[in-house]
Amino acid sequence: MRSSRRGEDGKKLFVYDRRFQHSNRREEWLVTTELDFTGFLWTISETFSVRPNEKFLLVTTDRTVLDKDKFSRLQYGACLYMLLTEDQPLEVPAEELIFFTPHHDTILESGSYKYYESEGKKALPHALADLVDNSISATVNNTGERVIEIRLVPEDSGKASLIVLDNGCGMTSKQLNNWAVYKLSKFKRENGRFTSDQGTYARPGHVYRSINSDISYFGVGGKQAVFYIGKKVRVISKSSSYPDVHELILSKELFEKKERNKEETYETNILNRKSCDSSHIGKDERFLCDLIAEEFGQQSFTAVVITDVLPEHIRFLKEEIDVWTRQIAHIYHYYLHGPNGNTQGNVSQSSYPDSEHTSKVDIRILCKTKKYPDVFHLRDIGTDLQSLYVKAAVSTFEFKACTNPEAGLVEGVIRYHPFLYDRETYPENPDVVHDLTEEDNEDEPDMDPPSKKQKKPVFECYWNGRLIPYTTVQEFDWCSQPPKGSPVPAECYNRFSGVLFTDDTFKVTENKFTFLDLEQKMKNKDTIFTVVVKGQKQRANLQRDFVQWLQHCHEKYDKQVKFMDFKGSTTREDLATKKNQTPWATFSSVEWGGKTFKTGDYVKSLKTNPIYNGRVIRFLLFGTHDEDRPVYGCGGHVEISLEPKGLYENTKILLLSKLDQNATVEEIMANIKNEDAKLPDKLKVEWPEGNEWLDNTTITAGSVLGPIQVMVLNKKGEHISKLPGKKQSGKRLSVQLRLVHHVSNKDRELFLLEASHGSTWGYWFKEIANIVELGKYTLHLRTIVTESKALEFGGLSLPSFKLRFNIKADVADQFDVGKINSTFRLGIPFSIPLEFKDKYGHVVCAPPHLKPTLQCSGLSVTYEKVECQTKSSCHIKNVKITGKLDCHEPNCYNLKVTLHDLTQPSKTLQINLLPGAPHSIFVTPKELPIEVENGNTVKFTVFVHDESGNVTAAPNLTARCLVAQHEPATINCVTGVGEHVTAPINVSLTKGNPQKVIIRFNVPNRSTMKEVTRQLLVKPSKRVNCIKIFKADESLELKNEEKINWMAGALLENLTFKLYDECNSEVPVTAAVASKIKVNWKGKLNQQELMEGKLPDVTVPTKVATVQFYQVSYQDQSISVSFTVAPIPDEPKQLKASVPQCSAKLGEILPERITLQLVDQYENVVRALTQSCVTEMIADGEGLDKESLIFHFEEQSCSVVVTGVGLNVAAGVPAKLTLLAGQKFLNVLNGQGIPAPFIIQLCDQWGNPSPDRRVVVKLAHLNGINVSSNVSSQPVNAEGQASFTVKCVSAPKGTYELRFQALFKKEPIPGPTVNLTVLPDPNKPVSLDVHYETKATFVAGEVFPVFSVTVLSDEGSPMLSRQAVSMHYWKGEQSNTPPNTAVEFQCSAPKENDKKDRFYFREKPIPGRVGTYSIQFSLCDPKSKTTLRSDPIVVNVVANRPMKLGPESPPETQVVSCSNDIAKRILVEDMTLVIMDQYDNPAGQNLNGDVLICIKNLDNNSQEPIPLFDDNTNNCLIKLENGTARVSKLAIQKKSPGKHGLTYRVVFTPQLASNISTSLESYVFEFCFSNDEENQKEHKALRREGERIKEAIMSIKKKDKIHENLIKEYKVMLQRLCEQEAAIQNELRIKWNMNVPENIETLDNMVITKRHEASNILHRPRRAYGKSNDFTGPDVLGRVGHLALVSDDSAAWVISWHIRGDMDCVITTTTAAARRIYDQTKGRQQVMPIDAINNSCRRPLQPLPHIRHDRELFQPTGRPMYAIDALTYTDPKNQEQCATVFRNVLGNVILIDDLDSGSLYRQNAVKCNVMCPTILTRQGERISGKGKFGGAQNRAPPPHTLDMFGAPLPDHFHTIQQIIVLLEKYKEIIGKKDSCAKDIAEITPKMRESRESLGSMTRQLQEIQTQIDTPLRPKRECEDGCGEMSDTAAKRTKFGP
Repeated sequence: MRSSRRGEDGKKLFVYDRRFQHSNRREEWLVTTELDFTGFLWTISETFSVRPNEKFLLVTTDRTVLDKDKFSRLQYGACLYMLLTEDQPLEVPAEELIFFTPHHDTILESGSYKYYESEGKKALPHALADLVDNSISATVNNTGERVIEIRLVPEDSGKASLIVLDNGCGMTSKQLNNWAVYKLSKFKRENGRFTSDQGTYARPGHVYRSINSDISYFGVGGKQAVFYIGKKVRVISKSSSYPDVHELILSKELFEKKERNKEETYETNILNRKSCDSSHIGKDERFLCDLIAEEFGQQSFTAVVITDVLPEHIRFLKEEIDVWTRQIAHIYHYYLHGPNGNTQGNVSQSSYPDSEHTSKVDIRILCKTKKYPDVFHLRDIGTDLQSLYVKAAVSTFEFKACTNPEAGLVEGVIRYHPFLYDRETYPENPDVVHDLTEEDNEDEPDMDPPSKKQKKPVFECYWNGRLIPYTTVQEFDWCSQPPKGSPVPAECYNRFSGVLFTDDTFKVTENKFTFLDLEQKMKNKDTIFTVVVKGQKQRANLQRDFVQWLQHCHEKYDKQVKFMDFKGSTTREDLATKKNQTPWATFSSVEWGGKTFKTGDYVKSLKTNPIYNGRVIRFLLFGTHDEDRPVYGCGGHVEISLEPKGLYENTKILLLSKLDQNATVEEIMANIKNEDAKLPDKLKVEWPEGNEWLDNTTITAGSVLGPIQVMVLNKKGEHISKLPGKKQSGKRLSVQLRLVHHVSNKDRELFLLEASHGSTWGYWFKEIANIVELGKYTLHLRTIVTESKALEFGGLSLPSFKLRFNIKADVADQFDVGKINSTFRLGIPFSIPLEFKDKYGHVVCAPPHLKPTLQCSGLSVTYEKVECQTKSSCHIKNVKITGKLDCHEPNCYNLKVTLHDLTQPSKTLQINLLPGAPHSIFVTPKELPIEVENGNTVKFTVFVHDESGNVTAAPNLTARCLVAQHEPATINCVTGVGEHVTAPINVSLTKGNPQKVIIRFNVPNRSTMKEVTRQLLVKPSKRVNCIKIFKADESLELKNEEKINWMAGALLENLTFKLYDECNSEVPVTAAVASKIKVNWKGKLNQQELMEGKLPDVTVPTKVATVQFYQVSYQDQSISVSFTVAPIPDEPKQLKASVPQCSAKLGEILPERITLQLVDQYENVVRALTQSCVTEMIADGEGLDKESLIFHFEEQSCSVVVTGVGLNVAAGVPAKLTLLAGQKFLNVLNGQGIPAPFIIQLCDQWGNPSPDRRVVVKLAHLNGINVSSNVSSQPVNAEGQASFTVKCVSAPKGTYELRFQALFKKEPIPGPTVNLTVLPDPNKPVSLDVHYETKATFVAGEVFPVFSVTVLSDEGSPMLSRQAVSMHYWKGEQSNTPPNTAVEFQCSAPKENDKKDRFYFREKPIPGRVGTYSIQFSLCDPKSKTTLRSDPIVVNVVANRPMKLGPESPPETQVVSCSNDIAKRILVEDMTLVIMDQYDNPAGQNLNGDVLICIKNLDNNSQEPIPLFDDNTNNCLIKLENGTARVSKLAIQKKSPGKHGLTYRVVFTPQLASNISTSLESYVFEFCFSNDEENQKEHKALRREGERIKEAIMSIKKKDKIHENLIKEYKVMLQRLCEQEAAIQNELRIKWNMNVPENIETLDNMVITKRHEASNILHRPRRAYGKSNDFTGPDVLGRVGHLALVSDDSAAWVISWHIRGDMDCVITTTTAAARRIYDQTKGRQQVMPIDAINNSCRRPLQPLPHIRHDRELFQPTGRPMYAIDALTYTDPKNQEQCATVFRNVLGNVILIDDLDSGSLYRQNAVKCNVMCPTILTRQGERISGKGKFGGAQNRAPPPHTLDMFGAPLPDHFHTIQQIIVLLEKYKEIIGKKDSCAKDIAEITPKMRESRESLGSMTRQLQEIQTQIDTPLRPKRECEDGCGEMSDTAAKRTKFGP
């Protein structure tokens, strides 16, 4: 049948045409959305071609004929048949579409439903029980037998399957559909297709013991069971009402497939077919064909077929069939056997016969196993627990219980299991595994008295006749053991079992494992119990009848042993359990089973292994018993002395039941004698190979011992291998061989062998062939017990054998070379010691006439003689080795010593040979003469040889090199070889002719070593020796250092040069030579012109006063020529007037004179004026007084001086501001000021100072910086100046601008700009960083998790704070600052591994009250009087574990009376009890149960009458829900009993639900019982006053405790401060040589001095990067030039030049931020995002190229280092990001001193085949990575032309800062010490005062207590006439505790 999704095409029905058997069978989906019944019939006729005259019926799958009414009620997807008749069989199967979406109760009542293992039981039987439940419900109405079969189908039949089959009512297709719906209970099922067909569920009537078969209940068990057992289920069912068989298949695979295909998951088909039709069955399920064939003739049935059974279930079903069948038989015991249970072989104890109540169910198991037949019945199983209970019972006690009319009826039966002499007949659960063996029970008996034994659950509970396995009821009050006074022994209360039968009015869990409310309802006080006798209820006292029944059973059925002749009590220390060791009563005789046993009787054990024989010592019975009369006991013990003594060494205590009552004395004595003769007696030792060793003989080392054969003989002479007796059959005997060597008064065990017994050879030991050590030996052969290794048995030693012998040494067989030095020099004699041994290494005498042979590979070896020192050793004297070695290093040689007369004749020594003593020197090169150019050096190598010509070494060995006209040179020859390079050989050569020079080599202080000479032939050098400069075609030669006068500003042209060598020959200028020529007046030279001998033109300076130096050099100025040019003036060009800087008022004469001079075009003075020129000069000007002018000629300066000028000169209009004082580039720490003021000068446009006071100067700054100054604006003073002092600058790190501006007549006046670089202050705390375990739970009264607090400085790094951090907490979260009520904690003392920059808070107590708390950490700075606080941390303090029950508010102590007035009888009113923790916090939110309220005496043992509550009881129950119980009113009864003046307790005891194991303390409330109203009022007042004083005393004690703890803390703090003070003093004295004064004033002055010194360093001008940092914000680091500082000037210069193109690049962390800057600047600003940098730049640098594997490949010069290591990053938070940037920008560039060092470094790196990166020199040169250097592109420009990295603060500044920190901390410590001492002085008198007050209050409380304790005034009669009171109150109980 095709599946169709609902809702796609409206209402659709599926119609099968099954009218004819052989016609074309059709089935179709028909849409009936808008059709009535008539239209639907017409549609069917058209679809299936029904002729008009043909008749057919439309029926549903349950054969209901369709009509108009039923058609309207059909549901979507309904299946219809077209049939000829209503009961026509289906010849062909038809599929019916069903939907089984889980019922909505799945959500509403969803809970934990699953099978689980418990109490050692598997869950599979419970899953099978869910299927059997359905079958029992289905067979309830069977008229015949009720049969349920569980079939196990093996794998060979197709698939391993499980079938549950019943002959019940079966299911229709609709009912089968209902079965598939999960959680559709029987109360909600629609069993018909139409509403009119529905039948409501009818609960069955009450039957005897509720065995009503109504146990298919919730609609979940079957589905859960089949899929717990297997993966696929097929349900086959037939109802007796219909002919069709219905099949439904559900499988895990089908569900998963639909889920994957997005199909309707809860949609499938039911197959409807005729009986016995198996045509649809596949080959893999062929076993179903037989099952389907069994359908023949059956009216109804249901079969649940589970396939794909899980492997673990298959194994369990097969291997544990007896287990799971027994458990199912237990579950359905009363369905199998009837209401009275399994009474086979027993007389039923029930009041009713089984046949009167219900038909029994026959559950059959079909399984082919070896253990069971093919078919067996569960009712044949007699080992289930209920069967054991029924069979072991001798009497029953029946009862009924009714909780209330709605709760239903409970029937119960109790069975008694008697004690028979020595054992209980109470059955053990067969499903519980017991590990204890019978012997274990004998050794450690359970001696707990019955009253203390753990009570087993009495009642098993059956629900509708079915066992609910995990609910058991302990007992009820009426059947529990009373505390005392019971006529029945306590042990009898452990000898009965019981069963409770209920119906479904008591709820169970869905898995039917437990009841939900049975025990609670049964134990409710409203439950009514009645006795049932012969089926009828009896109105009687239930508890009395039960005790009488129990007593009857005990007296009639229990059998015990009679113990006589009491001898006393003893303690048994042989028992491991201490509680079982005492008391034990001892008796001398017992009477048991008609026979008497006495002390001394011979007895034999029964059913023990082995059988024991012996005599009775005493009889033992646990407990304290009477001495005067016999005692009857349940069993007991007997102690016997085991015989024979040699076999048994101890006594044995056995259970009394283990004695054989039929054994005779003669039989016992014969057994003892026979056992004694079997004991081992002696050893028989034999030597099979005849090599017997006699006692005390001497044997040569290496001789073979054995083999040895040993036999153990008993007293009969028989060979034995084990101890006699049954139990000793496991105790086999072995023989142990022990060989002992006696050395130095100590025994050393050489061999310890053990031989087991062999059937043919006895005990056999193989040869022992390695006895080689000298000395005395003993061989022990001993008999031992194999298991215990014991040498004794039964108090007697086992047989043994001893052999003593000596071992002596053999003859010399080998030799050893003694200890000698391993290193020798050639030619130096030495000795070789020899020692002789036998073949086992024992020292022996040396053989005579020794002639050793010595050999050493390739060398000559001689010796003088062989000399014997002792009998066993000798020396080869004066051994000498000579010859040629391979090299001068130590060499390993083999020195072979051979003695031909020994078995091992040779020994080879590994020795190291060194050359001999120095003998001569050898110098290379050795050719004569050695040619060398004049001015060059010569390299010589000096070798030191020994006598054989080997290069040798000697300490402090040096040679000298002597060269004429040179100082003697020393050559280090310590290693035997020395190299020497002479100084340049400079010889004056005559006419260029070569000359000879003699060089001598000798060794000082060694006259025996001859001197060596070498001859040099010095030739003229071909190098450039001098330079000559010519002017105008060599017509004029410029001499060296010549001075030339030349016209100012003119060119000195046509300069040429020539080069000459040492022979005065001209050297041609090649390209290589030209590249080495440098001139100092031009950087880049034309190489072609140089090769032609031309020099660049010289531009003469324009100023006459400048004398310029010019130089031409060759090869780094080693050869040079220079000259100077002095400019001379040109022709006169103009007249220059020099006006002085002065002013004069109008009409006044200028105080200074004006000088007139003739100058050329460059303003050089031309001395051309004469005296006659004065008369020709005139002056003109506005307002000029010409008559006062005077012209005067000064001959010395050749100038004219003008005086008498009368012009008034003053400043012009204010036009600009200039910085008169202060620096334009400053570094300042964040939060600090600038000490030097800025002085601004107002000027006109020509720079003249302007005093116009109308101008106001303002100090302006950009956003992002906060500047605090003395004034923000001010007018200029009389001198035109304004002064600004910056007190504080606050801003993030970066560069900012301060601008000075002014306005004049509303026009702005530009002013100077000051660039401020704000640096973070490393000593300024700005925030607190708190770390703790955020997932921690804060439990009241526990301790907080560890808090670690770090003080972060302005630069973002942790800092060492001078002040300690404090911790505050307060309740609530409404404040950001601690309120006055906040609790403060100081930081904990530091531990060894703590970080020094953190404060730790450990073990700080969490407040005891629950709620929300705020925690905040603060740091106080007393200097700045500011407090730095962290953000509040809000935590929730939860309650601790539940501890007790207590009131929300404690009630007052009451004095109550038995008055009629209810107000005087009230104990408690409106009191709420809460389950609390130890800190009185509510802690029982999830705890439910009851609170038992009872009244008790203060003394539990008192027999005084107890007052009663209003309901005439002394106890009552109230509900406890979610940890809270409310007591509305609690009062005592009118005329209540009770003793006048006595204090009683009201105890409130929590009783939690059974599944909660928490134990809680009860709440106790005391009250005084009185019959006198006046006394009642008086005592109430006294008690209230006493309570008030108690509270005051507690408050004072609490404060005193706080003060005491404070003093302890202050003392600990004082000690810690003293230690810190001493540490700081030592550090300042040792590290910086400073003595710290203890005077605070002197200390402050020292700090001020250091701060001033640091401030001067801080504001001292330093190198700074010139461009401002204009780009800030998130994800922006800044320009490259701002990210690093370089301390070395040369390094900063060359690095800044090398990356000058990247210096202004802006660095961002993200590409998005880089793009934002790019867009803002329209692409003008270059940017670099870090996330775009290759990961290789994040890896650390490799070692420098000259270092590989931690060693140097060559020795570099010039201090090489990576250039990146010279950088110091300015951003402490982004160190790694800055490193990545510079790795990308700078790479692995190397920084080195000079070009020569760099060239040599690269050359050596190339030789070592190592890549060399770019090299920068500190002189401004660059060698590229390709090896290129030279030229302008590889030369750094002057520093002032570059924007360079800034310079960091000097190290001295940081040193001063450290000293300041230490001094401040020292000052703080001194202040804290004073504060601690002051606090201690303040607290001490407060403590004294509070303790005095405490004493006074204590005395006052004692007085009140005395008044309370005064007896109440007696009263003759209470006002209600409740009885007479005594006139005396001498022994009245006191009030109060």
